[in-house]
Amino acid sequence: MGSGTLMAGEFAQYLRELRICAGLSQEELAHASGVSVRALADLERGRTRGPQRRTVQALTEALGLDPVAAQKLEQTARLGRPRPRQTTARSPHNTLALPRDLGDFTARGPALAQLLALAERPDGAHPPVTVVSGQPGLGKTSFAVHAAHRLAPHFPDGQFALDLHGMDPQPVTVRDALARLLRGLGVAESAIPAATDDRSGLLRSVVADRRLLLLLDNAADEAQVRPLLPATGDSLTIITSRRTLAGFESVHRTDLSLLRREEAVELLTRIVGVPRVQQEAQAARDLVDLCGHLPLAVRIAGQRLASRPNESLGRLVAQLGDEGRRLDTLQAGDLQVRAAFALSYQHLDPAARTLFRRASLAVGPDFSSDTAALLSDLPPHRAVRYAEELTDAGLLYPDPTAERYRFHDLIKSFAIERAAEEDGPAVCEAAQDRAAQWILRRATAAALRFDAEYYQNASDADPDPTGGPADLPAARTWLEAERAQWLAALRHAQTTGRHQQVIDAAEAMHWFSDLTQHWEVWAEVFQTAVDAARALGSRKDEAVHLNYLAWAYNLCLHDPHAGLASADAALAVAREIGDSLQEGWSLGYGAGALHRLGRVDESFDRFWEAAACLGAQTSAQARLGELSVLNTLGNNLRGAGRPEEALLIHRRSEAICRAGMPGQSAELIALYHANAQQQMGNDLAALSRWAEAEGLLRRALAHFEVAQAPSWGASAQLDLGLVLLAQGRQEARQILLAARDALGALNDLRLAEATAALRELDQLTTPC
Repeated sequence: MGSGTLMAGEFAQYLRELRICAGLSQEELAHASGVSVRALADLERGRTRGPQRRTVQALTEALGLDPVAAQKLEQTARLGRPRPRQTTARSPHNTLALPRDLGDFTARGPALAQLLALAERPDGAHPPVTVVSGQPGLGKTSFAVHAAHRLAPHFPDGQFALDLHGMDPQPVTVRDALARLLRGLGVAESAIPAATDDRSGLLRSVVADRRLLLLLDNAADEAQVRPLLPATGDSLTIITSRRTLAGFESVHRTDLSLLRREEAVELLTRIVGVPRVQQEAQAARDLVDLCGHLPLAVRIAGQRLASRPNESLGRLVAQLGDEGRRLDTLQAGDLQVRAAFALSYQHLDPAARTLFRRASLAVGPDFSSDTAALLSDLPPHRAVRYAEELTDAGLLYPDPTAERYRFHDLIKSFAIERAAEEDGPAVCEAAQDRAAQWILRRATAAALRFDAEYYQNASDADPDPTGGPADLPAARTWLEAERAQWLAALRHAQTTGRHQQVIDAAEAMHWFSDLTQHWEVWAEVFQTAVDAARALGSRKDEAVHLNYLAWAYNLCLHDPHAGLASADAALAVAREIGDSLQEGWSLGYGAGALHRLGRVDESFDRFWEAAACLGAQTSAQARLGELSVLNTLGNNLRGAGRPEEALLIHRRSEAICRAGMPGQSAELIALYHANAQQQMGNDLAALSRWAEAEGLLRRALAHFEVAQAPSWGASAQLDLGLVLLAQGRQEARQILLAARDALGALNDLRLAEATAALRELDQLTTPC
């Protein structure tokens, strides 16, 4: 007869004696303790090994035992419970011992602190479970192992690690995992039940009264892990997985992120040594940047350098700088970045793999699910589904607020490799062409919503009218979010000979560009349109887009030399074809460039010539041109110390706005009216008529804010702040600070003016 049976018999005898002394029948004790009559009978007959601690406590309370008797009952119960032959994970005989900790482990302080907090606050009714997830290469297993070693003193009954091989073709089955854990915990092979559910129940029973740390590494999914989790007790379970395991309820989550740059350099330093990093400090920073701050990549680079003590960091930086060879370079022995990514890629649904490859063809820092759908030739709803699968697998980063995604640089390199090998050039080019045509059509339709003449028919140009932007705010949001995509689509249309499509898109962008003057891309957009017009031999379109280009050089790139050259080229074409409207615009743009170049007298002559040219015409387009010229002319007159003349010019502009322009929207006329009011306010300020100036500037600023015209609004805000400063008003600081921030965000040349005004305000308020 084994010792376990003797121990069980000792407990049985003692429990029976205590019950009889208390004068209770089995039925009465069962009712008082909540233990079933059958279970109580098995305990008294010695058929049940040592009961769980909670069962003993229930019997203790029902019997009313004093502390000495209660302690003896618990001791006899503990003797009958199955115990591991070796109770600590450090034992050489424990097949589930923790792997070796990394001596150069770096960072992850906050995540470790969170796990320590879990360990220090046990909750027997809800054993803590943490899921460590993230993209391939983040060091999930290294972190979990390091954490387990750090937390070991909190778990005196042992620390156990089990690799579930979740990324293998055949992961460890639940049944086998349970058997390995039970054996590791000291349960004899003959005592392990055959059925999976019974094994799971026995595991929960064995660990219930122990304080263990279980590391379940590389989990495939929730179903593989759920039967392995303790139901009660003070044990801590750490699960690592490449998937988020979002189906787990009531678990703590440790989402590892990329290392910060300084942390990545610290890891490199611990691997290769302080002297090498100090000797090539900048190369070390460049190296970790090229590794994308991914722990696995930094470790591979470091170990490669450690194995080649005479190789400079700069040489490895140069090799990693070749993007096509970067993944080849990032390997050291059996460690390969490419292999880590391939493991996750192989487990994807075939359609998800297609989306992963094709999404790498998108330009810019991120892409929408619509772009992914176009490149993958999938319906939008399926593209979203597979993008989320890629996110769950750690192969994409989701945008926190929008349905957009981005790659880690190294993962994108891997995706590009897969696209080249599995899809080939022809398929990739067809995908890019399909996406580019669709995106450019939507961009054209979205931009047309800002055009006073065509906004009512804008949706007709959309490739999917029911799914396109429904109003101005939505159109603006789409154009801003997809700027990199539609700009690339414009280039693609040009290189593939779709010149009219280029011209149509650039023309549609005209009014929208006026609201986003801080975008430097407009010079490229309109230069592309000029080239397309020349390719088609369309002189009218050439003149139009040369004028737009002159505007972009003047106001977006602040390059008046290029602005004057473009305006002069437009003027020559306009006069050649007899287009008086474009002639007037080109004279105005040329005048503005001349003024910026300091050729003031010439600029005034050309401004007057432009105003006369446009004023002689009757079209609504000519009125808009005249307004633009007059507002700028008055602004420059004021700058030349002639505010009375400027005020007369701007009142002329206001009169044109009040008279209205047939065929133009009220919103557009109101925008020009607000511009005239801003300039009139500045004229009055120059004449020290502060109260009148303030009222006009506030009205102009309010309209620019409603119209969502940040470039115009930031300038009006600065003008208002200057007027308030001149009056010694306390509000001036708040307005000037807001103007400075807005102008800085727009990279506007008036930022220096706002900074100087704030400096003046500080001097005025600083006591002597």
